[in-house]
Formats: sequence, structure tokens, C-alpha cells
Amino acid sequence: MRRKFSLRLLAATALTFTSVGAYAADDVKVGLMLPYSGTFAELGQNITNGFKLAIDQKGGKIAGRTIEYVELDDESAPAKANENANKLIRRDNVDVLVGTVHSGVALTMARVAKNTGALMIIPNAGANELTGALCSPNIFRASFSNWQAGYAVGALMAQKHKTAVSLAWNYAAGDEQTAGFKEAFEAGGGKVLKHLSLPFPNTEFQPLLTEIATLQPDAVYAFVAGAAQVKLTKDYEASGLKDKIPLYGAFLTEGTLEAQGSSAQGMLTALHYADGLDNPKNQAFIEAYKKAHGETPDVFAVQGYDSAQLFIAGLEAVNGDTSKKEDMIRAMENAKLDSPRGPLSFSKSHNPVMNMYIREARGDQNVMVGIAVEALADPSPDCKR
Repeated sequence: MRRKFSLRLLAATALTFTSVGAYAADDVKVGLMLPYSGTFAELGQNITNGFKLAIDQKGGKIAGRTIEYVELDDESAPAKANENANKLIRRDNVDVLVGTVHSGVALTMARVAKNTGALMIIPNAGANELTGALCSPNIFRASFSNWQAGYAVGALMAQKHKTAVSLAWNYAAGDEQTAGFKEAFEAGGGKVLKHLSLPFPNTEFQPLLTEIATLQPDAVYAFVAGAAQVKLTKDYEASGLKDKIPLYGAFLTEGTLEAQGSSAQGMLTALHYADGLDNPKNQAFIEAYKKAHGETPDVFAVQGYDSAQLFIAGLEAVNGDTSKKEDMIRAMENAKLDSPRGPLSFSKSHNPVMNMYIREARGDQNVMVGIAVEALADPSPDCKR
């Protein structure tokens, strides 16, 4: 009897080893669906650099399995997002879909991931819906929600001012960040006198600046992006408002300080990362990134790095066996990452829980001068799963 049991055990053990050997022989495929051309190309490349750095620091293998990349330029084109995401999932059989920068593209990617059950990590797009109404067990975000970005600025401004005017592009990201701002500012005792908007991507700010001068708020919250944030701060300074009514934002000085020149110097913003953030993980990350790429990393590289750290946490928990998806997701849900941005964990909706820092524009850096909100979690009221 004992001999029969031993034979069965040996047979089962051999089968297990055969199974492990079968998946261990294959590479783990990471599908990077990011912008590698057009306006957001630099952001896509920095996310890619950050992601690969975390994998390289593990020797290119996680739990004994080599990581293979399949890169696809999403061109920030929502109309192509469904086809591109399906290519990576159904044709290339990637084990995880990583993307993207443009919220419109990311929303379509998330719908494909939700319908197919593919594991997805979002390394930038801030649309609330991604971890709100579209939330799903297999979808994670390693960046921020628009609500979080606006809420942090509102909390910061409420510490200093009683009245404010908000200014934003009239589209989803502008609406979501402005709503977060108003919620925190008025909860802190402030009053938003008026919301000013202009069509995306219009940059004719002068009529709005004239109205701000008439309204005379204590401060202004603004959300625009890229070249528009350069034009806004320059127009704001040229109008004479800079020294009278402080201008605040989240990303308002991110990556554009050199182009903004004097118009942004001294400006306060609130975001989940600050240049040269003083913690051991960030110092090591900066040195490793500079060695690998010859430049200082930005917030987008950090988000790419943390996307990889999250994937590593899941893959290591199942010893590289990607077929154990539920166990992998559970490990990712419970991950507590040592991020360059500081402590990083995830809410029930799989959105980051993280510190939101107060930064002051000094020279070409956004320097941390305090914490606007500690361990800020998006309540994600529309996530019903």
C-alpha cells in the first residue's frame, strides 16, 4: 500500500515538474502599447525606459522566466486602439498589456482588457473611469486619477486662500481635475467664485485673464497641458497677474520649466512626485536611470518603473506561473511598493494610494516643499465590482 502511494506521489511530482518546466521554458510577454510618435512620444519612451529599468535590475528575468517585449506605437489614436489592443492580446498572446498615455486610447484598451480578461497595467492615463465605472479585477493603474491630481491642488490652495477661480480646457480631463479641485478647496473652507473654460486645444487665454482681473479671486487653479501650459504662464505673467493673484496647478510646470522661464518661477503645484525627492529609493532610481539613459528621470519614467514593480510583485508571487491569474492579481492588490515617489499601495479599485507633494518651481526643477495630502486614495464611487 505504501509502495503504491509512493509511486503515485512520484508520478504526481514528475507531472508537476513537467508542467513547471513547460512554462519556465517560455518567455513572459509584455505588450507595451504606448505613443512612440507624435506629441506624446517622449512620454511613451520615458515610461518604456522606466519599465525596462525595473526588469533589468532583476537581470531581465522574473521568477526564472525571461521577459520579452512586444512594442506597439498607439499613435495616441483612439480610433486605432481597439485593433491595436486586440493585436497584442489575441495575435501576440502577451501576458500583460501595458498602456497608455492618452486617456481616450486607454479607455478603449480597458474595455478590451475587461472583455478578454487580459491583465492590464495603466502607466499614465488619468481618466477617472479607468478605475471607476470600468474597474475590473484584471485592470490596475500605476499613475494617478484626474480626481487625485485636482484634489491635491485644492487641498493645497485651501491652506492659503479663501476664494479662487478655476480655468481648464473643456474636455474630460479638465472637467475631472477641476471637480477634484473644487471638492477639496470648498471642503477646506474655500469658495470657487467661477469656473472658466475654453475648447480643447484652444490657447486664447487673454479673455479669461481679463475676467480673472475683474473677479479678483485670492488665487487661480488651472489645468491645460504641454505647450499650452507654457503659453498660459507666459500670458499670465505678461498680463501682470503673476505677482497679484497666485496661479496653481498639478502638471502645470511638469517638463516645461525651461520653456516657461521666469513665468513659472516660484509657482506651487501638487503632484505625486517631485524632482530629487529625498528618499533612498528615489536617489538609487535617479542614479540608475541616468546611468542607463544619460538623463534625469521624470514622473513618467517613475510611473513606468512602478508599473514594472507591480507586475514583478504579481509574477514572483506565483513563481512565474502566469496561468495562476487569480493568485497573481491578489498579490498585486496587496502589493506595497517601495517607489521612487515614496510608499505606494493600491485601493480596492486598483488605483494608487500615495502621497501628493507640494512642489515649488526653482530653476529647472519642481522641488518638494511639503505634503499636500498624505496617502491620498481615490474613493472611486463608480467602481461597483
